Amino acid sequence: MKTMVDYLQKKHTIFKSLKVITPKELGSRKKVKLFLGVDLKDYYALVMVLEKKSRVLRKEVGELMVLHAKLEKYIDSTIKKKYIIIKAPLCSKAKALLEENSWKVWHEA
Repeated sequence: MKTMVDYLQKKHTIFKSLKVITPKELGSRKKVKLFLGVDLKDYYALVMVLEKKSRVLRKEVGELMVLHAKLEKYIDSTIKKKYIIIKAPLCSKAKALLEENSWKVWHEA
């Protein structure tokens, strides 16, 4: 958790509170870390961390967006800001799809 807070501080993103939500709570088996935060303006923000060795493709991005929708139903509120940290090779079309849907993509190869 501390490493995530430090990483977000370097990106100039600060939250009042930040809690971990497991994909299992949402009925998913994806290997992804989910952090739900409340920013300084009292809006919900989602930080998703995806670490893998294989390339992240468009199909997988669609599955991550479904996971985001499930999380909104789980907390019964809308999430205003969406961040994704990808530590894997990233397909350019997948990145474009994320950015079209108002995700902030931080890619670290």
